[in-house]
Amino acid sequence: MAGGMVIIGAGECGGRAALTLRDLGHEGPVTLVGDEPHLPYERPPLSKEAMTSEAPLIKAIASDELLAEHSIRHIHSVRAVAIDRAAHLVRLSDGSSLGYGKLLLATGSVPRKLPMPGLGGRCVYLRTFNDALAIRAHLKPENRVAIIGGGFIGLELAASARKLGAKVTVLEAQPRILMRGVPAEVAEIIHKAHQAEGVKVLTGQGITAIADDGTQVRITLADRQDIVADLAVIGIGAVPVTALAAEAGLAIDNGIAVDENLCTADPDVFAAGDCCSFPLAVYGGRRVRLEAWRNAQEQGALAAKNMLGANEAHAAVPWFWSDQYGLTLQIAGLSDEGRSTVRRDLYDGAFILFHLAEDGRLVAASGIGPGNAVARDIRLAEMLIAKRATPAPEALGSQSVKLKSLLAA
Repeated sequence: MAGGMVIIGAGECGGRAALTLRDLGHEGPVTLVGDEPHLPYERPPLSKEAMTSEAPLIKAIASDELLAEHSIRHIHSVRAVAIDRAAHLVRLSDGSSLGYGKLLLATGSVPRKLPMPGLGGRCVYLRTFNDALAIRAHLKPENRVAIIGGGFIGLELAASARKLGAKVTVLEAQPRILMRGVPAEVAEIIHKAHQAEGVKVLTGQGITAIADDGTQVRITLADRQDIVADLAVIGIGAVPVTALAAEAGLAIDNGIAVDENLCTADPDVFAAGDCCSFPLAVYGGRRVRLEAWRNAQEQGALAAKNMLGANEAHAAVPWFWSDQYGLTLQIAGLSDEGRSTVRRDLYDGAFILFHLAEDGRLVAASGIGPGNAVARDIRLAEMLIAKRATPAPEALGSQSVKLKSLLAA
């Protein structure tokens, strides 16, 4: 194919796509372009192992040797600055250009900025491995750390900081933590776990001012309370990286808009991972954008297939997870699609909430418990969701009824 395959974004999604192209037998050129100096790597460890291990290491998706073995050209520390769709060219920040036959945009997302004056060098965000190293340097016993945002990233960072002995305060403007996509019943367990570990969690509190003088950060809340910290980590969500696509005339709709095959309106340009919005078949084509590790993996592989002409529709059920203090939270599906909930209690305090649509169809399952207590049942629930099953609520709630039997039925 003239120009070969070019992938912009050398993260989880882009890296998986490049390897999948080779696994599927593509023999033409494959070029992976990334703005970081590192090999493609996984991001979930950044808020966990990269914070707490004695010698933090990147969890690389592929080594230099593997990329060479697969004849994948990895251009690092360079940004794509423009796409010329008519000429099938990508222009890079070093002044060079790449021709492409098919192009994949796997540009990911970046932390949402806190739109307030007063932020300085002690107010930071977490996106890259280098960010993680910079934050980790402050996670010392008795150091004061303020986490602005009670979502997954902020809470995982809070757990890591406490493990290292730092004093942690979590500030969440919403009425509770994990407002987005996590049922209140599950979020309450996480909240109590943080409190038990000594984290101060303040919810329903807006920030009116921040003053970073270079030695400490003073955060003033709506109730006039001041939180003083040695470091403030801001984790208030993420925004998709879409400027490159927008400037190339591609549609943007809460991300780079693609169809069920992850293809944009240009048949030679695809997008996948955190940066794109797509129709989710299991919910009747509802357009969503997912920020999740497994979604990046799955869409990277699917985009590679479709760049080679497979014409395969996205059919996966969303899946999210988080580990904090020995508790594992797993969610299959989108809980906001549910209109009623059935609880199944497991063991050691673990439980799963099954979310049902008005017609009785299982649309999501949210579970929490120690270790892998909910993993198997969430996986079975995921399969039931994919099959658009309508299991009896009493069966879902009964420990004596195995979910595997409902799947077989």
